[in-house]
Amino acid sequence: MYRDDCYGKLKTPNVTLKTTSKVLEQLKSSPIVPVFFHPDADYARQVVQACYAGGLRFVEFTNRGKEAFEVFGMLNEHIRVHCPGLSLGIGTIFTEADAVRFLDAGADFVVQPVTTAAVGVVCKTYQKPWIPGAMTPNEIWTAWQSGATVVKIFPGNLVGPDYIRALRGPMPDVPLMVTGGVDPTPDSIRNWLGAGVQAVGIGSQLFKGDFSGDFTALARRISGLLESIGLPASS
Repeated sequence: MYRDDCYGKLKTPNVTLKTTSKVLEQLKSSPIVPVFFHPDADYARQVVQACYAGGLRFVEFTNRGKEAFEVFGMLNEHIRVHCPGLSLGIGTIFTEADAVRFLDAGADFVVQPVTTAAVGVVCKTYQKPWIPGAMTPNEIWTAWQSGATVVKIFPGNLVGPDYIRALRGPMPDVPLMVTGGVDPTPDSIRNWLGAGVQAVGIGSQLFKGDFSGDFTALARRISGLLESIGLPASS
């Protein structure tokens, strides 16, 4: 952030504005972000393909196992060929070194459960969206002033949609995504989006069941969910 006049008005650097504008426009048409990790690359690939076939255009693969980096690389190779228009991001990033490693491996965006300023600097250098985690108004505002593209409210199950509505009074313009506490149901998603978040991250609840025999069932679950909240599957 910097001051642009004698009145001390805060401005955001242009690169951040461009990145934010593009991401927010994409989230408007695809506001559901599946969040998952699986140690088996083939299973993970089919999950991502089902998410894409169902109409989702953002996927957050989490850095939660020793296999994460290798599997992420394979997923990245797959989507570049088979999933045009899909943004594949990496989540559960704490350190600058991990941010660099996954961005070099092709991550389209970086998500954190916390706010680490050094990770934000890395994302700015790579000109990739940075989505740090926060909860309190002070944490949210600090993350936004530090250059966040979107601020992730986490864990959402501890606050609820009414908390977002309360935040929107003093912070109407900070883009927000919530993860944790979002159920894969029309009512839950509508409640969060209606409260003022730009996107919802849905984890294990979305992937309940064993799809190894029929990943089209997952695609149908996702497309049905999008249709039920009035969002056509992305083409």
